[in-house]
Amino acid sequence: MAETSTQGTGTIEALSLVPKAEGRQSMKDFKSDQEVRWCPGCGDYAILAAVQGFMPELGLAKENIVFVSGIGCSSRFPYYMNTYGMHSIHGRAPAIATGLASSRRDLSVWVVTGDGDALSIGGNHLIHALRRNVNLKILLFNNRIYGLTKGQYSPTSEVGKITKSTPMGSLDAPFNPVSLAIGAEASFVARTVDSDRKHLTEVLRQASAHQGTALIEIYQNCNIFNDGAFDALKDKQQAEEAVIRLEHGKPIRFGGDLAKGVVRDPVTGDLKVVAVTPDNEDQVLVHDAHAESPTTAFALSRLADPDTLHHTPIGVLRSVDRPVYDTQMADQLDNAIEQHGKGDLAALLAGGDTWTVVG
Repeated sequence: MAETSTQGTGTIEALSLVPKAEGRQSMKDFKSDQEVRWCPGCGDYAILAAVQGFMPELGLAKENIVFVSGIGCSSRFPYYMNTYGMHSIHGRAPAIATGLASSRRDLSVWVVTGDGDALSIGGNHLIHALRRNVNLKILLFNNRIYGLTKGQYSPTSEVGKITKSTPMGSLDAPFNPVSLAIGAEASFVARTVDSDRKHLTEVLRQASAHQGTALIEIYQNCNIFNDGAFDALKDKQQAEEAVIRLEHGKPIRFGGDLAKGVVRDPVTGDLKVVAVTPDNEDQVLVHDAHAESPTTAFALSRLADPDTLHHTPIGVLRSVDRPVYDTQMADQLDNAIEQHGKGDLAALLAGGDTWTVVG
């Protein structure tokens, strides 16, 4: 096992603390000996294969990679990765991972969660991890349903969704996870699809290189309880007209022969899709994932219709530099020790103001 330090310092960037792997690694090195127990045909298989195939690119010792999950189908993930991992409690994976990443900056920490786990009971933990900008990579599997508990509607299910818990149709307006993350000031926000391994891997690559919290929403098919939820983005003919592939520095165009584009409405300021002509071609937005203001990234996230998924942007919507929480915390502790010396926990607990409760 590779040697690891037990305490980071604020003067060294986190990545330099992570020991590198010894020798060449392959996908096989990251497969555990556990039987994969998802329903046949589940989109989780494709995501698992993509992540296992990508891990060797990190060049890190397996012992210095950790996957933390909550509760749900996706949360079986740590069992299937030959790394350290923890199958934790419902919705609390970001909180546990925050503690781990902050105290052990020599580790590469990944969170695996689902739309129910992350956005219902775990919503509060998720938004605070994003706003703090802890050095975490969060993979949010979104199948728009509760799969583990057998098909109830979830926080991302569309209005009118007929499920076991909403036999007359859901009345809840769904969350847009990407909009939520951008609103919480996340420094890296992306969306991809389980079946597009090349795109998924590229998004993982960019997220892993990012310093701070990176959230990736992954549209994932549940073929048992919500089969075909993302067919509009997967069927070749439909996808050509529905999927907007975002690439930094390139005009936002899509469709057959790139005949459609995204422009800003001069009256409302909102973004809209238009047929590109010689007269409006110069108005097509050029994607800037590194723009300091989140305004345009948020507007892009709102293009997708929650019912039809028509005009759905995928790729990196936002990637900006912000101070990283665990680095700041380490710096703060280093400065305190330098100025005041190491503290005495026993003296702190026993000293100061105390009270005696009588009766």
